[in-house]
Amino acid sequence: MRTFVVAADEGRFQDAADELGISQQAVSKRVAALEKDLGVRLFTRTARGIRPTTDGEAFLPHARALLETADRARESVRPGRRPLRVDVLGRRSVCAAMLLEFHGQHPEIELEVVTLPNGAAAMAALQAGTIDAAFCAQPTPPPDGVRTMRVHDEPLHLLVGLGHKLADAVELTPKDLAGHRIWIPGIVPGAEWGVFYDELAAAFGLSIDATGPNFGSEHMLGLIADTPELATFWGTGVRPARTEGLRLIPVTAPTPVYPHSLIWRADNPHPGLVALRRHLAKNWRSTRRSATWTASWVREPAPE
Repeated sequence: MRTFVVAADEGRFQDAADELGISQQAVSKRVAALEKDLGVRLFTRTARGIRPTTDGEAFLPHARALLETADRARESVRPGRRPLRVDVLGRRSVCAAMLLEFHGQHPEIELEVVTLPNGAAAMAALQAGTIDAAFCAQPTPPPDGVRTMRVHDEPLHLLVGLGHKLADAVELTPKDLAGHRIWIPGIVPGAEWGVFYDELAAAFGLSIDATGPNFGSEHMLGLIADTPELATFWGTGVRPARTEGLRLIPVTAPTPVYPHSLIWRADNPHPGLVALRRHLAKNWRSTRRSATWTASWVREPAPE
């Protein structure tokens, strides 16, 4: 098709061959194959070269339109020509905040932000090629061809209503939380944050209640503010959507930290992905507290 259009524009098979970087014989064969497929002659020879036949003139605008469509399709997936698709835990998560900061420093890189339900869904989308990268924790080793880097250790504090027994505490240790109902609704069995909280509960004898659907942070914060026996862990990377009737109490000695990582496919050539990884490595965020606790399965070392 492209050979036909170039030959029509050039008016000579030799000139078309020079334009396409192939031989004149190859141009003739391609045009002959197209004519055979269509069942019509597309060119007639003249003293000066070639010119389209009536059928060739009729076919030419459609051929141009098909080539333009093919070119647009190719450009849509050419590295750097399409948005960088990145999955975050939620649009109010610390990961989303980190991605927003990256966009502020690199406005030339077009981003598409998606929110998949958990790390398993993110890994499946990554392997299928429907996303370029994802922020998540990695309790199990990644599959072959998938790379990970630790990008943020997020300290977890206790969030309670003003009527809670611990509401007046200046700070707490994990052992102080034993016997109190820590509510984290909607944990999917096997999800990475569920694995993290299971290990945290076992390490300090905590009672983590995952019952009930998760209707979003605003609903959960309202219930915690109104229910004296409820508490939850809250990452310090993002302020709660509401603060009235609530207290965020630091947890120390040690401070539990949730390990956020970035995952991506090693064969992904998108230049925006390279820029994102460099940005995250340069802006590594970790708690400055001396005593922290994180899950035993965290493999990636914290950047120096």
